[in-house]
Amino acid sequence: MSLDPKPGVLDIDVYVPGRSDAKGAQRVYKLSSNESPFGPSPKAIAAYEGAEIALGVYPEGTSRVLRDAIAAHFGLSADRIICGNGSDEILHLIANCYLRAGDEVIFGAHAFSLYKIAALANSAVPVEIPEPELRMDVDAVIARVNAKTRIVYIANPNNPTGSYVTAAEMRRLQRALPESALLVIDAAYAEYVNRNDYEAGIDLVNTCPNVIMTRTFSKAYGLAGIRIGWAYCPEEIIEALNRVRAPFNVNIAAQRAAVAALHDRAYTDKVLQHNETWRVWLIEQIRALKLRVDDSVGNFLLIHFSDRTRAAEADKFLMGCGVIMRGCASYGLPQCLRLTIGSEDANRAAVEALRALAAAP
Repeated sequence: MSLDPKPGVLDIDVYVPGRSDAKGAQRVYKLSSNESPFGPSPKAIAAYEGAEIALGVYPEGTSRVLRDAIAAHFGLSADRIICGNGSDEILHLIANCYLRAGDEVIFGAHAFSLYKIAALANSAVPVEIPEPELRMDVDAVIARVNAKTRIVYIANPNNPTGSYVTAAEMRRLQRALPESALLVIDAAYAEYVNRNDYEAGIDLVNTCPNVIMTRTFSKAYGLAGIRIGWAYCPEEIIEALNRVRAPFNVNIAAQRAAVAALHDRAYTDKVLQHNETWRVWLIEQIRALKLRVDDSVGNFLLIHFSDRTRAAEADKFLMGCGVIMRGCASYGLPQCLRLTIGSEDANRAAVEALRALAAAP
């Protein structure tokens, strides 16, 4: 036996996060990672700092305090919630529990790369669904489902396209899946969505035995640095995931900060209102520059250029202005840049940089 990793592992492209440095710029605006421009609630920071006295002991192993807080906030059963070191950990746990070699994993062509990573890491077969309209085509997914389909990952809303699948379409997709296939709804940006036809996934999990919804505290709650997420699942799936998750996988400080963040509804409302206001403003300003920017329900916008060369030139120019966006080649969109909706100063700086780019020879 050799020491080669199992099939699929060496086919994984290493994940590259958003950049944070623009050399030579006097002031830098990091708009590359979809982080909250406000950071966490002061109450969450205080709770995190207050955990110092407990750092010498292990946390309660099931994150009970946090699960209770999530359950109370959303009206759920705490026994059907699992917490993790970011929702990324939970997405991996699902794959580790349910994928076998040769199983097929379906996801959108322009979705989070972790879905493909999780499939390959478990010797499963990634199946990318084309998205010519930059939104998930439910009919195309249904057409690709077969007896080998084991997991369907749907980011809803999707990053970086900003599009979403309606509640009716998601339910239609679930009904088309065999009982042996899991529908995993990654609702990392759910808090930002203000549409009547959207549902984050709670209703489906309540009524279907093969649906999981994952959420995160990294985006609207501004706690990206402490890596904390959660999932709402059927009881049988919770039992399986708890058997393979690491003991004490969510640290004490992170749990306390997340609980405090949930309780500070006024702060979260301020964050969401800021995002709603500036998302509209940014779209209007960017379109006035004759650039294509898609509608979005998240805290980010997808800006299109004529081709990958022009996008790379634009990226370099904007970096020189201190505005860091996210290149989207890893999402299959090399002609695009993603702009996180930031603070007022950052948003205005981004528009001014794009205006200078448009005026450049």
